[in-house]
Amino acid sequence: MPTENTTDLVIIGLGYVGLPLAQGAVQAGLKVVGLDVDATAVDGLNAKKSHIDDLTDADVADMVDKGFRATTDPSVLATADTVVICVPTPLSDSGGPDLSAVKSATKTIAEHLHPGMLVVLESTTYPGTTDEVVRPLLEAGGLVAGKDFNLAFSPERIDPGNPTFGLKNTPKVVGGLTPACTERVAQFYGRIVDTVVRARGVREAEMAKLLENTYRHINIALVNEMAKFCQHLDVDIWDAIRCASTKPFGFQPFYPGPGVGGHCIPIDPNYLSYKVKTLGYPFRFVELAQEINASMPAYVVRRTQDLLNDQGKALRGSTVLLLGVTYKPDIHDQRESPAQPLAKQLANFGATVWYHDPFVPTWSVNGDQLACVPDLNAALESADVTILLQPHSSYDLTAIAKRARLLFDTRGKVDVTDPDAAVTRL
Repeated sequence: MPTENTTDLVIIGLGYVGLPLAQGAVQAGLKVVGLDVDATAVDGLNAKKSHIDDLTDADVADMVDKGFRATTDPSVLATADTVVICVPTPLSDSGGPDLSAVKSATKTIAEHLHPGMLVVLESTTYPGTTDEVVRPLLEAGGLVAGKDFNLAFSPERIDPGNPTFGLKNTPKVVGGLTPACTERVAQFYGRIVDTVVRARGVREAEMAKLLENTYRHINIALVNEMAKFCQHLDVDIWDAIRCASTKPFGFQPFYPGPGVGGHCIPIDPNYLSYKVKTLGYPFRFVELAQEINASMPAYVVRRTQDLLNDQGKALRGSTVLLLGVTYKPDIHDQRESPAQPLAKQLANFGATVWYHDPFVPTWSVNGDQLACVPDLNAALESADVTILLQPHSSYDLTAIAKRARLLFDTRGKVDVTDPDAAVTRL
Protein backbone atom coordinates (compact mmCIF):
# COMPACT_ATOMS: atom_id res chain seq x y z
CA MET A 1 0.00 0.00 0.00
CA PRO A 2 1.19 3.57 -0.71
CA THR A 3 2.86 5.36 2.18
CA GLU A 4 3.82 8.95 2.82
CA ASN A 5 7.16 8.36 1.09
CA THR A 6 5.63 6.66 -1.95
CA THR A 7 5.82 8.25 -5.39
CA ASP A 8 2.38 7.83 -6.96
CA LEU A 9 3.73 7.60 -10.50
CA VAL A 10 7.04 7.27 -12.28
CA ILE A 11 6.88 7.71 -16.05
CA ILE A 12 9.73 6.28 -18.10
CA GLY A 13 10.12 8.30 -21.31
CA LEU A 14 9.33 12.02 -21.34
CA GLY A 15 8.46 12.61 -24.98
CA TYR A 16 5.20 13.26 -26.82
CA VAL A 17 3.44 10.51 -24.83
CA GLY A 18 5.05 10.55 -21.42
CA LEU A 19 5.10 14.28 -20.79
CA PRO A 20 1.36 14.90 -21.40
CA LEU A 21 0.64 11.92 -19.13
CA ALA A 22 2.84 13.50 -16.47
CA GLN A 23 0.96 16.77 -16.81
CA GLY A 24 -2.42 15.04 -16.52
CA ALA A 25 -1.31 13.09 -13.45
CA VAL A 26 0.08 16.21 -11.77
CA GLN A 27 -3.17 18.06 -12.44
CA ALA A 28 -5.03 15.14 -10.85
CA GLY A 29 -3.02 15.64 -7.67
CA LEU A 30 -0.58 12.75 -8.04
CA LYS A 31 3.04 12.86 -6.95
CA VAL A 32 4.89 12.34 -10.25
CA VAL A 33 8.50 11.79 -11.24
CA GLY A 34 9.68 11.53 -14.85
CA LEU A 35 12.57 9.22 -15.71
CA ASP A 36 14.51 9.60 -18.95
CA VAL A 37 17.97 8.74 -20.29
CA ASP A 38 18.21 12.12 -22.05
CA ALA A 39 19.97 14.37 -19.55
CA THR A 40 19.39 17.45 -21.71
CA ALA A 41 15.63 16.91 -21.71
CA VAL A 42 15.64 16.21 -17.97
CA ASP A 43 17.62 19.35 -17.18
CA GLY A 44 15.33 21.39 -19.41
CA LEU A 45 12.19 20.15 -17.69
CA ASN A 46 13.60 20.83 -14.24
CA ALA A 47 14.43 24.34 -15.51
CA LYS A 48 10.76 24.65 -16.52
CA LYS A 49 11.41 24.36 -20.26
CA SER A 50 9.26 22.21 -22.60
CA HIS A 51 10.65 20.24 -25.54
CA ILE A 52 7.35 19.13 -27.12
CA ASP A 53 4.65 21.00 -29.03
CA ASP A 54 1.68 20.17 -26.81
CA LEU A 55 3.14 21.65 -23.62
CA THR A 56 4.38 25.20 -23.25
CA ASP A 57 7.10 26.38 -20.89
CA ALA A 58 4.31 27.73 -18.70
CA ASP A 59 2.72 24.28 -18.57
CA VAL A 60 5.97 22.69 -17.44
CA ALA A 61 6.56 25.47 -14.91
CA ASP A 62 3.13 24.77 -13.43
CA MET A 63 3.97 21.06 -13.20
CA VAL A 64 7.28 21.74 -11.46
CA ASP A 65 5.62 24.18 -9.07
CA LYS A 66 3.16 21.42 -8.16
CA GLY A 67 5.91 18.96 -7.36
CA PHE A 68 6.87 17.30 -10.65
CA ARG A 69 10.53 16.59 -11.22
CA ALA A 70 12.52 14.77 -13.87
CA THR A 71 15.57 12.60 -13.34
CA THR A 72 17.98 10.18 -14.98
CA ASP A 73 18.34 8.21 -11.74
CA PRO A 74 16.35 4.93 -11.83
CA SER A 75 16.46 4.61 -8.04
CA VAL A 76 13.21 6.65 -7.99
CA LEU A 77 11.47 3.43 -9.06
CA ALA A 78 12.04 1.92 -5.63
CA THR A 79 9.30 4.09 -4.11
CA ALA A 80 6.92 4.03 -7.09
CA ASP A 81 3.35 2.82 -6.66
CA THR A 82 2.78 2.87 -10.43
CA VAL A 83 5.28 2.85 -13.30
CA VAL A 84 4.24 3.63 -16.88
CA ILE A 85 6.56 2.88 -19.82
CA CYS A 86 6.30 5.50 -22.58
CA VAL A 87 9.46 4.85 -24.59
CA PRO A 88 9.78 4.81 -28.40
CA THR A 89 9.08 1.65 -30.40
CA PRO A 90 10.51 2.38 -33.86
CA LEU A 91 11.15 -0.05 -36.67
CA SER A 92 14.49 -1.83 -36.92
CA ASP A 93 16.70 -1.58 -40.00
CA SER A 94 15.08 -4.77 -41.28
CA GLY A 95 11.59 -3.28 -40.93
CA GLY A 96 10.63 -5.33 -37.86
CA PRO A 97 9.85 -4.18 -34.32
CA ASP A 98 12.62 -2.54 -32.33
CA LEU A 99 11.75 -3.20 -28.69
CA SER A 100 15.18 -2.36 -27.34
CA ALA A 101 13.94 0.69 -25.42
CA VAL A 102 11.01 -1.28 -23.97
CA LYS A 103 13.30 -4.09 -22.86
CA SER A 104 15.79 -1.67 -21.35
CA ALA A 105 13.08 0.15 -19.41
CA THR A 106 11.58 -3.14 -18.22
CA LYS A 107 14.94 -4.43 -16.98
CA THR A 108 15.42 -1.19 -15.09
CA ILE A 109 12.02 -1.59 -13.45
CA ALA A 110 12.80 -5.21 -12.59
CA GLU A 111 15.79 -4.06 -10.54
CA HIS A 112 13.43 -2.02 -8.34
CA LEU A 113 10.22 -4.08 -8.61
CA HIS A 114 8.40 -4.54 -5.32
CA PRO A 115 5.14 -6.21 -4.22
CA GLY A 116 2.03 -4.19 -5.00
CA MET A 117 3.55 -2.18 -7.84
CA LEU A 118 1.51 -1.53 -10.98
CA VAL A 119 3.51 -1.65 -14.21
CA VAL A 120 1.86 -0.33 -17.38
CA LEU A 121 3.20 -0.43 -20.93
CA GLU A 122 1.92 2.39 -23.15
CA SER A 123 4.44 2.09 -25.98
CA THR A 124 2.81 0.78 -29.15
CA THR A 125 3.71 -2.81 -29.94
CA TYR A 126 2.37 -6.10 -31.31
CA PRO A 127 -0.11 -8.31 -29.43
CA GLY A 128 1.71 -10.52 -26.96
CA THR A 129 4.51 -8.12 -26.04
CA THR A 130 3.28 -7.38 -22.53
CA ASP A 131 2.88 -11.06 -21.69
CA GLU A 132 5.74 -12.55 -23.70
CA VAL A 133 8.45 -9.87 -23.48
CA VAL A 134 7.75 -7.57 -20.54
CA ARG A 135 6.37 -10.12 -18.11
CA PRO A 136 9.34 -12.57 -18.13
CA LEU A 137 11.81 -9.72 -17.62
CA LEU A 138 9.86 -8.47 -14.62
CA GLU A 139 9.39 -11.93 -13.15
CA ALA A 140 13.10 -12.81 -13.39
CA GLY A 141 13.62 -11.69 -9.81
CA GLY A 142 10.99 -14.03 -8.41
CA LEU A 143 7.88 -11.84 -8.12
CA VAL A 144 4.88 -13.09 -10.09
CA ALA A 145 2.73 -10.86 -12.30
CA GLY A 146 -0.93 -10.90 -11.35
CA LYS A 147 -0.07 -12.16 -7.89
CA ASP A 148 2.75 -10.08 -6.41
CA PHE A 149 2.47 -7.10 -8.74
CA ASN A 150 0.03 -5.84 -11.37
CA LEU A 151 0.82 -5.72 -15.08
CA ALA A 152 -1.21 -4.02 -17.81
CA PHE A 153 -1.16 -2.43 -21.24
CA SER A 154 -2.82 0.86 -22.14
CA PRO A 155 -2.24 2.20 -25.66
CA GLU A 156 -1.28 5.83 -25.96
CA ARG A 157 -3.64 7.98 -28.02
CA ILE A 158 -1.76 11.26 -28.07
CA ASP A 159 -2.34 13.31 -31.22
CA PRO A 160 0.26 16.12 -31.25
CA GLY A 161 -1.22 19.49 -32.09
CA ASN A 162 -4.86 18.37 -31.74
CA PRO A 163 -6.72 21.38 -30.27
CA THR A 164 -9.86 19.38 -29.44
CA PHE A 165 -8.81 16.03 -28.00
CA GLY A 166 -6.07 15.62 -25.43
CA LEU A 167 -5.20 13.15 -22.71
CA LYS A 168 -8.11 13.92 -20.41
CA ASN A 169 -11.04 13.79 -22.85
CA THR A 170 -9.79 10.93 -25.04
CA PRO A 171 -11.13 7.55 -23.79
CA LYS A 172 -8.33 5.41 -22.31
CA VAL A 173 -8.26 1.73 -23.21
CA VAL A 174 -6.79 -0.53 -20.52
CA GLY A 175 -6.17 -4.26 -20.39
CA GLY A 176 -4.63 -6.18 -17.51
CA LEU A 177 -2.90 -9.54 -17.31
CA THR A 178 -5.67 -10.64 -14.92
CA PRO A 179 -9.10 -9.17 -14.10
CA ALA A 180 -7.62 -7.76 -10.91
CA CYS A 181 -4.83 -6.12 -12.90
CA THR A 182 -7.44 -4.58 -15.20
CA GLU A 183 -9.34 -3.12 -12.27
CA ARG A 184 -6.15 -1.74 -10.75
CA VAL A 185 -5.07 -0.02 -13.97
CA ALA A 186 -8.61 1.25 -14.60
CA GLN A 187 -8.68 2.84 -11.15
CA PHE A 188 -5.30 4.46 -11.80
CA TYR A 189 -6.24 6.07 -15.13
CA GLY A 190 -9.70 6.91 -13.78
CA ARG A 191 -7.99 9.54 -11.64
CA ILE A 192 -6.53 11.20 -14.73
CA VAL A 193 -8.93 10.82 -17.68
CA ASP A 194 -12.68 11.21 -18.13
CA THR A 195 -13.42 7.79 -19.61
CA VAL A 196 -11.73 4.42 -19.12
CA VAL A 197 -12.52 1.52 -21.47
CA ARG A 198 -11.74 -1.95 -20.15
CA ALA A 199 -10.41 -4.45 -22.69
CA ARG A 200 -10.76 -8.18 -22.11
CA GLY A 201 -7.01 -8.44 -21.56
CA VAL A 202 -3.60 -7.13 -22.56
CA ARG A 203 -3.65 -8.63 -26.05
CA GLU A 204 -6.97 -7.00 -26.93
CA ALA A 205 -5.67 -3.65 -25.68
CA GLU A 206 -2.50 -4.08 -27.73
CA MET A 207 -4.52 -5.01 -30.82
CA ALA A 208 -6.90 -2.06 -30.40
CA LYS A 209 -4.07 0.43 -30.94
CA LEU A 210 -2.82 -1.35 -34.05
CA LEU A 211 -6.35 -1.67 -35.43
CA GLU A 212 -6.90 2.08 -35.06
CA ASN A 213 -3.81 3.04 -37.02
CA THR A 214 -4.00 0.20 -39.56
CA TYR A 215 -7.53 1.37 -40.38
CA ARG A 216 -6.20 4.86 -41.10
CA HIS A 217 -3.17 3.54 -42.98
CA ILE A 218 -5.28 1.45 -45.36
CA ASN A 219 -7.89 4.13 -46.02
CA ILE A 220 -5.24 6.77 -46.69
CA ALA A 221 -3.66 4.37 -49.17
CA LEU A 222 -7.06 3.95 -50.85
CA VAL A 223 -7.48 7.67 -51.52
CA ASN A 224 -3.81 8.05 -52.47
CA GLU A 225 -4.24 5.41 -55.17
CA MET A 226 -7.52 6.97 -56.28
CA ALA A 227 -5.79 10.36 -56.54
CA LYS A 228 -3.34 8.91 -59.04
CA PHE A 229 -5.91 7.59 -61.48
CA CYS A 230 -8.38 10.44 -60.89
CA GLN A 231 -5.77 12.78 -62.33
CA HIS A 232 -5.78 10.76 -65.57
CA LEU A 233 -9.59 10.56 -65.56
CA ASP A 234 -9.83 14.35 -65.17
CA VAL A 235 -11.67 13.89 -61.87
CA ASP A 236 -11.19 16.26 -58.93
CA ILE A 237 -10.62 13.72 -56.12
CA TRP A 238 -10.99 16.44 -53.50
CA ASP A 239 -14.44 17.39 -54.73
CA ALA A 240 -15.43 13.72 -54.95
CA ILE A 241 -14.43 13.26 -51.30
CA ARG A 242 -16.35 16.40 -50.35
CA CYS A 243 -19.48 15.08 -51.98
CA ALA A 244 -19.12 11.59 -50.51
CA SER A 245 -18.67 13.14 -47.07
CA THR A 246 -22.22 14.47 -47.13
CA LYS A 247 -23.51 10.92 -46.62
CA PRO A 248 -24.55 10.82 -42.94
CA PHE A 249 -23.76 7.14 -42.49
CA GLY A 250 -21.33 4.50 -43.74
CA PHE A 251 -18.57 6.87 -44.86
CA GLN A 252 -15.64 8.61 -43.19
CA PRO A 253 -13.47 10.96 -45.25
CA PHE A 254 -9.75 10.35 -45.71
CA TYR A 255 -7.56 12.55 -47.86
CA PRO A 256 -4.61 11.98 -50.21
CA GLY A 257 -1.25 13.63 -49.69
CA PRO A 258 2.47 13.47 -50.42
CA GLY A 259 2.94 10.52 -48.07
CA VAL A 260 2.30 9.62 -44.44
CA GLY A 261 4.41 10.64 -41.48
CA GLY A 262 4.54 10.74 -37.72
CA HIS A 263 5.13 8.14 -35.07
CA CYS A 264 2.03 6.02 -35.74
CA ILE A 265 0.75 5.38 -39.26
CA PRO A 266 4.08 4.64 -41.01
CA ILE A 267 5.18 2.37 -38.16
CA ASP A 268 2.35 0.75 -36.17
CA PRO A 269 0.78 -1.32 -38.98
CA ASN A 270 4.19 -2.90 -39.59
CA TYR A 271 4.15 -4.21 -36.03
CA LEU A 272 0.89 -5.99 -36.76
CA SER A 273 2.17 -7.25 -40.11
CA TYR A 274 5.28 -8.61 -38.37
CA LYS A 275 3.19 -10.53 -35.83
CA VAL A 276 0.90 -11.94 -38.51
CA LYS A 277 3.92 -13.15 -40.52
CA THR A 278 5.12 -15.16 -37.51
CA LEU A 279 1.89 -17.15 -37.92
CA GLY A 280 2.76 -17.94 -41.52
CA TYR A 281 0.26 -15.50 -43.04
CA PRO A 282 0.90 -12.44 -45.19
CA PHE A 283 -1.02 -9.33 -44.15
CA ARG A 284 -1.74 -8.22 -47.69
CA PHE A 285 -3.81 -5.14 -46.87
CA VAL A 286 -1.01 -3.63 -44.77
CA GLU A 287 1.71 -4.57 -47.24
CA LEU A 288 -0.20 -3.06 -50.15
CA ALA A 289 -1.05 0.09 -48.19
CA GLN A 290 2.60 0.47 -47.23
CA GLU A 291 3.63 0.16 -50.86
CA ILE A 292 1.10 2.75 -52.02
CA ASN A 293 1.76 5.29 -49.28
CA ALA A 294 5.53 4.92 -49.63
CA SER A 295 5.21 5.64 -53.35
CA MET A 296 3.62 9.07 -52.88
CA PRO A 297 6.81 11.17 -52.60
CA ALA A 298 8.01 9.73 -55.92
CA TYR A 299 4.57 10.40 -57.42
CA VAL A 300 4.77 14.04 -56.32
CA VAL A 301 8.18 14.32 -57.96
CA ARG A 302 6.81 12.90 -61.23
CA ARG A 303 3.88 15.30 -61.15
CA THR A 304 6.30 18.16 -60.49
CA GLN A 305 8.32 17.12 -63.54
CA ASP A 306 5.16 17.14 -65.65
CA LEU A 307 4.16 20.59 -64.40
CA LEU A 308 7.58 21.99 -65.24
CA ASN A 309 7.56 20.28 -68.64
CA ASP A 310 4.30 22.07 -69.41
CA GLN A 311 6.19 25.31 -68.72
CA GLY A 312 9.00 24.27 -71.05
CA LYS A 313 11.38 23.58 -68.15
CA ALA A 314 13.28 20.54 -66.90
CA LEU A 315 13.32 19.51 -63.27
CA ARG A 316 17.11 19.46 -63.42
CA GLY A 317 18.27 23.00 -62.82
CA SER A 318 14.88 24.22 -61.61
CA THR A 319 14.33 25.65 -58.14
CA VAL A 320 11.67 23.88 -56.08
CA LEU A 321 10.32 25.52 -52.91
CA LEU A 322 8.79 23.18 -50.32
CA LEU A 323 6.28 24.69 -47.91
CA GLY A 324 5.96 22.88 -44.59
CA VAL A 325 8.32 19.97 -43.88
CA THR A 326 6.87 18.68 -40.60
CA TYR A 327 4.68 15.58 -40.66
CA LYS A 328 1.49 17.50 -39.82
CA PRO A 329 0.42 21.16 -39.61
CA ASP A 330 1.36 23.50 -36.78
CA ILE A 331 3.86 21.30 -34.92
CA HIS A 332 7.65 20.97 -34.88
CA ASP A 333 7.64 17.17 -35.22
CA GLN A 334 9.41 15.88 -38.34
CA ARG A 335 9.30 12.13 -37.57
CA GLU A 336 8.82 10.10 -40.77
CA SER A 337 7.79 13.23 -42.66
CA PRO A 338 7.33 12.55 -46.40
CA ALA A 339 9.07 15.86 -47.04
CA GLN A 340 12.41 14.15 -46.44
CA PRO A 341 12.25 11.46 -49.17
CA LEU A 342 10.57 13.97 -51.48
CA ALA A 343 13.39 16.48 -51.09
CA LYS A 344 16.03 13.79 -51.55
CA GLN A 345 14.48 12.64 -54.82
CA LEU A 346 14.16 16.22 -56.09
CA ALA A 347 17.83 16.82 -55.30
CA ASN A 348 18.83 13.54 -56.94
CA PHE A 349 17.06 14.68 -60.11
CA GLY A 350 19.19 17.83 -60.13
CA ALA A 351 16.69 20.30 -58.72
CA THR A 352 17.71 23.06 -56.34
CA VAL A 353 15.63 22.55 -53.20
CA TRP A 354 14.53 25.44 -51.00
CA TYR A 355 12.15 25.15 -48.09
CA HIS A 356 10.12 27.28 -45.75
CA ASP A 357 8.64 26.17 -42.44
CA PRO A 358 7.98 28.46 -39.46
CA PHE A 359 8.60 25.49 -37.13
CA VAL A 360 11.89 24.28 -38.66
CA PRO A 361 14.72 26.85 -38.81
CA THR A 362 17.24 24.41 -40.34
CA TRP A 363 16.77 21.17 -42.24
CA SER A 364 19.09 18.48 -43.61
CA VAL A 365 18.66 16.92 -47.07
CA ASN A 366 21.12 14.32 -48.38
CA GLY A 367 23.56 15.44 -45.70
CA ASP A 368 23.36 19.08 -46.75
CA GLN A 369 22.17 21.55 -44.13
CA LEU A 370 19.54 23.94 -45.48
CA ALA A 371 18.30 27.13 -43.90
CA CYS A 372 14.67 28.18 -44.05
CA VAL A 373 14.31 30.85 -46.75
CA PRO A 374 14.42 34.21 -44.96
CA ASP A 375 11.86 35.93 -47.21
CA LEU A 376 8.92 33.74 -48.18
CA ASN A 377 7.45 36.20 -50.64
CA ALA A 378 10.74 36.60 -52.50
CA ALA A 379 11.22 32.83 -52.59
CA LEU A 380 7.71 32.30 -53.98
CA GLU A 381 8.41 34.77 -56.76
CA SER A 382 11.81 33.21 -57.59
CA ALA A 383 11.11 29.48 -57.36
CA ASP A 384 10.12 27.73 -60.56
CA VAL A 385 7.57 25.67 -58.65
CA THR A 386 6.30 25.70 -55.07
CA ILE A 387 4.98 22.52 -53.46
CA LEU A 388 2.61 22.86 -50.51
CA LEU A 389 3.27 19.93 -48.18
CA GLN A 390 1.83 21.18 -44.89
CA PRO A 391 -0.78 23.97 -44.69
CA HIS A 392 0.43 25.57 -41.46
CA SER A 393 -2.18 27.99 -40.12
CA SER A 394 0.29 30.88 -40.42
CA TYR A 395 0.31 30.49 -44.21
CA ASP A 396 -1.96 32.80 -46.16
CA LEU A 397 -2.71 30.26 -48.88
CA THR A 398 -4.63 32.69 -51.05
CA ALA A 399 -1.72 35.14 -51.07
CA ILE A 400 0.77 32.30 -51.61
CA ALA A 401 -1.21 31.07 -54.63
CA LYS A 402 -1.23 34.52 -56.19
CA ARG A 403 2.48 35.14 -55.60
CA ALA A 404 3.94 31.74 -56.57
CA ARG A 405 4.95 31.22 -60.19
CA LEU A 406 3.47 27.75 -60.06
CA LEU A 407 1.89 26.10 -57.01
CA PHE A 408 1.45 22.36 -56.59
CA ASP A 409 -1.01 21.79 -53.74
CA THR A 410 -0.63 18.27 -52.31
CA ARG A 411 -3.19 18.89 -49.55
CA GLY A 412 -6.19 20.18 -51.47
CA LYS A 413 -6.31 23.44 -49.52
CA VAL A 414 -5.97 26.06 -52.25
CA ASP A 415 -8.76 27.39 -54.45
CA VAL A 416 -7.99 26.09 -57.94
CA THR A 417 -10.72 28.22 -59.55
CA ASP A 418 -8.94 31.54 -58.89
CA PRO A 419 -7.97 32.86 -62.34
CA ASP A 420 -5.11 34.90 -60.83
CA ALA A 421 -3.35 31.84 -59.45
CA ALA A 422 -1.47 29.02 -61.21
CA VAL A 423 -2.48 26.17 -58.92
CA THR A 424 -2.54 22.42 -59.49
CA ARG A 425 -3.83 19.92 -56.92
CA LEU A 426 -2.52 16.45 -56.26
